[in-house]
Amino acid sequence: MTHVRNRHSFATQQVHAGAEPDPVTGARVTPVHLTAGFVFDDFEHARARFAGEDDGYVYTRIGNPTSAAVERRLAVLEGGTDAILVGTGQAAITVALLGILGAGDHLLAAADLYEGSRGLFLDNFGRLGIEVDFVEESADWERLVRPTTRAFFAESIANPKDTVLDLPAVAAVAHRHGVPLVVDNTFATPYLLRPLEHGADVVVHSASKFLAGHGAALGGAIVTGDGFDWSGFGHLTEPANVLAGVSWVQRYGPQRAYVEHTRGVVASRLGPTISPFNAFLVQQGLETLSLRVARQTQTAEQLARWLRARPEVVSVDHAALDDHPSHDVARRLLPRGAGAVFSVTLEGGRAAAQRFVDAVELFTRMTHVGDVRSLVIHPASTTHAHRTEPERLAAGIWPGLLRLSIGLEEPADLLADLEQALVASRAPHRSEQGAVA
Repeated sequence: MTHVRNRHSFATQQVHAGAEPDPVTGARVTPVHLTAGFVFDDFEHARARFAGEDDGYVYTRIGNPTSAAVERRLAVLEGGTDAILVGTGQAAITVALLGILGAGDHLLAAADLYEGSRGLFLDNFGRLGIEVDFVEESADWERLVRPTTRAFFAESIANPKDTVLDLPAVAAVAHRHGVPLVVDNTFATPYLLRPLEHGADVVVHSASKFLAGHGAALGGAIVTGDGFDWSGFGHLTEPANVLAGVSWVQRYGPQRAYVEHTRGVVASRLGPTISPFNAFLVQQGLETLSLRVARQTQTAEQLARWLRARPEVVSVDHAALDDHPSHDVARRLLPRGAGAVFSVTLEGGRAAAQRFVDAVELFTRMTHVGDVRSLVIHPASTTHAHRTEPERLAAGIWPGLLRLSIGLEEPADLLADLEQALVASRAPHRSEQGAVA
């Protein structure tokens, strides 16, 4: 993919970046190119395409014009130079890290992670001979580094406790040891935070969430900049069969070797291809990203402050609140707000959480975030159900904890729904249980 640079404001770029009128029809919106492959003019044309001497498309598993337009736009919005669009956020994490890691390597990851990422690292990567340690305290980033450590991984805003990563500090440790920092920026989006500008080297997204925004599409993205020197990684400096004996660093230079290898070898061979139609839906969502995220974030902070004052609530985990452990980091790195996803813990534990979830009328009960609709889920019985109770408690996943993802509804309507659900969450009086009052 051609290098792209940011020349305009975010709101302008989310509408215009990376897309031009269709050269055949003149259509202003990028067409959905629903095709498996692409026709070659003749024998020599096909040879040149496969040899990399022609920049055209070969097969949609490797590249597609609809997906390429989204890649260009995402690279601009994240302040990067290249992007790779894949089928899901989980695929983005997998492809991004397998472009770095191999058997015998060590991954250092933040303890506050999406449960699917944690399982991927422990189970799937473990079977590939990749070891992982999880960082509980900030000092552990330095303490747990090994000679075999090849990457750091963390979420910019962690799921579901809203912990904000101190990006510059963690990036400094990673770079001191010559390894890249990979950041999942799904919850923040590039509108609230651009990790590459704070020291990250690779950014991944579940595009299914805020980027697409409407709960209708699956997608994932990997975005890279040009600030990391990849010449310390053997698989990028050794002669490559696919490049006729030339290394990735020799062909593309020490800054772009990783993204070209990850696109050409990892993504294309594992094949987690996004459908062109889903790529189109992601692009449609990107055009309103700042409008949606600004409103969702503002409403989320309003609801978090209101919930914190309620007697049914033990705690609220939103980094905009001054009692949150990440509040100071959020003020420094997130001037536009700390996001639209947060957790609230109810006084009555699991029973209260169940009564609350069953009582909501406007909030939707589902495992998703970043939707235009407000959502609620009980992590201990769903997303984190496969962890032991001690593991859940150690991670702060209390029996009464609920995760809320705030949508675009009128804040007053959401407040009314939360209020009636909180009333329903209270333990019934004895008389209501059939006992003598």
